[in-house]
Amino acid sequence: MEELEEGSGESSPPVNKGLHGLYFLHEIKNEIYMRLVESGNKEALSNPSLREQLDEHFNRLPASYALDVHVDRAEDVLLHRKILIECEDPDKRPVFHARFLKYVLQTLDDDDDEQHQSPSLGSSPRAHESGAQNADVPESPRGEFEPCTRLEDLKLGLHYPDGTNGRDCTNEVLSARKDAEIIPLHEIIFSSLDKPKLLSQLSALLSDLSLNIREAHVFSTLDGYCLDVFVVDGWPVEETEDLLKRLKEIASRKNLSLSGKSHTSASDKLHDLHKKVGDLEFDRRMLHIGEKIASGSSGDLYHGTYHGHEVAIKFLRSEHLNNSLEVEFLQEVSILKKLDHANIVRFCGACTDRPDFCIVTEYMPGGNLYDYLHKYHNKLDLAQILKMAIDVSKGMDYLHQHNIIHRDLKSANLLIDSDQVIKVADFGVARLGSQHGDMTAETGTYRWMAPEVINHRPYDNKADVFSFAIVLWELATSKVPYDNLTPLQAALGVRQGLRPEIPSGLYPTLSDLMRRCWDVNPTKRPSFSDITFQLETLLQHIQEKADSGRKNRSKIPKKSQR
Repeated sequence: MEELEEGSGESSPPVNKGLHGLYFLHEIKNEIYMRLVESGNKEALSNPSLREQLDEHFNRLPASYALDVHVDRAEDVLLHRKILIECEDPDKRPVFHARFLKYVLQTLDDDDDEQHQSPSLGSSPRAHESGAQNADVPESPRGEFEPCTRLEDLKLGLHYPDGTNGRDCTNEVLSARKDAEIIPLHEIIFSSLDKPKLLSQLSALLSDLSLNIREAHVFSTLDGYCLDVFVVDGWPVEETEDLLKRLKEIASRKNLSLSGKSHTSASDKLHDLHKKVGDLEFDRRMLHIGEKIASGSSGDLYHGTYHGHEVAIKFLRSEHLNNSLEVEFLQEVSILKKLDHANIVRFCGACTDRPDFCIVTEYMPGGNLYDYLHKYHNKLDLAQILKMAIDVSKGMDYLHQHNIIHRDLKSANLLIDSDQVIKVADFGVARLGSQHGDMTAETGTYRWMAPEVINHRPYDNKADVFSFAIVLWELATSKVPYDNLTPLQAALGVRQGLRPEIPSGLYPTLSDLMRRCWDVNPTKRPSFSDITFQLETLLQHIQEKADSGRKNRSKIPKKSQR
């Protein structure tokens, strides 16, 4: 494979982006979305932002990607999007995904001396640009394959007109043909930072497992990641768990740089984060710093203005600066810059040059919810409780829809604007995360922490739902959770099933929601989409009830004055 210019990726070639090309892309994206909805896909039905997220996914890939997808396998696009999002987390790179496709019939011809090579990476977009040759790809075994289909035509659970599946049909054929064998086809998807020579390393890795590449569809995203889809034969069984394990073992044993980073980690992670943050176009000259409004263990918060607008400025203290804090700071910036929602604190800019690290966000004059409830002792009626809870739930739903786990949701990290709208803030320990619970680090604040996090068990975004339940309890009671216990005692109690006591007079629907959100089993906790729906339904119900009561009172005739 021809070596690319140092530091560049193996990018896909451009496709016509004229009016016709743009129209085609729009039609493909629309067809994919409509097919997902028509098929009853759960994500399409429950995620109101999915159409926009699909646009973002297609826009970060070359236009040739749209030529490769097939509307009959629209869910593959969701899988590709999920894999690329997972790949953005340096701790998860490289990402391997494998699945069984179907069985095919291989016929052997002992008299044919011609070597039948598999489709090479030279037929794929990225390989053309990098000058890949057939020599880089393992050869297929001798013989003919029937059927040998395009990637987009391969289907899980192949069905035939007589109602049989692929395996049954092939067995019938084999009963009449002794010169053939059934072989399973698998799909392997790989994603990492796009770097030179990745395709060579990948083909060598697959060859080490005696896998033969039938097809390769490779793409580079505009922000520097790769998405490579291989159809292979050579793995003897349908199950892919051991296949994934072997892929990762060989990659680790050979110390392949498939992750796009070396194992020295700290400096590489910082380099990766600086690349992800990119050029923020932050004009320090337009930032005017006012009074200090808060202090923390590693930084200070100031009130100020930026381009004439009121802002909050969080500075990292230079004397506390180290690689760990810098990583946390850059992670927060990289997440904040992507967010745009009415219930997420608005990002205004950041300075990422040592030693003047700072993050600038909109100024929230109402302070944080913890002080509002516990320092100033505000008591809320049911409508206020629901409105604030809905704000938090909508902000968290937006984060989860974008695959972001907050990991430190608590009242102190919820800010209040001049109209008493609540916004989620402080993303210092937030991270991109999968739905399959692969994080175990104890992160967050004990009084709001989920039991699986306290127990160092794998957890996912449902840990945020547990924390929300504690915030909901705070809103309903205006009390500090477990105020008669130290934080450590509270954590030990939660491990053993302790939960805050729900007031007896609380609206039953709200009490039930609280209990479900802090269920010990994360899978039984509702999603924030469901939580928002239930809270909004309850708010509408009590508002209609209040309006009805006012109307009835207005109809009571007044006593005549004598």
